[in-house]
Amino acid sequence: QLHLVESGGGLVHPGGSLKLSCAASGFTLDYYNIGWFRQAPGNEREGFSCIDKSGGTTHYADSVKGRFTISRDSAKNTVYLQMNSLKPDDTAVYYCATLLYCSGSDHYTVISSWGQGTQVTVSS
Repeated sequence: QLHLVESGGGLVHPGGSLKLSCAASGFTLDYYNIGWFRQAPGNEREGFSCIDKSGGTTHYADSVKGRFTISRDSAKNTVYLQMNSLKPDDTAVYYCATLLYCSGSDHYTVISSWGQGTQVTVSS
């Protein structure tokens, strides 16, 4: 089973910061590429960032580049998403998932099932 648990969401004002965590249960995350996805109200779920197995390759969509940072900590079996300069448009449910690959493309192939996600709300 590939079970990931997202946490760290909350309510912040524009310009604020949050750090999300993606923790693995029952398997070792460093064997997998990991992606972050979000689904805003009325929108489709979209991937916006990924990190490869080694942590040496990361990718960011233009919408979050320069504001978000993805990282991983093998010792904690966790992938993180540091979100700075948050905007109301960042409001969404955020999910993580294992990926077939992580490249320079904004397209992702998910190989794990979806968890519950964590809600990020940026008020205006």
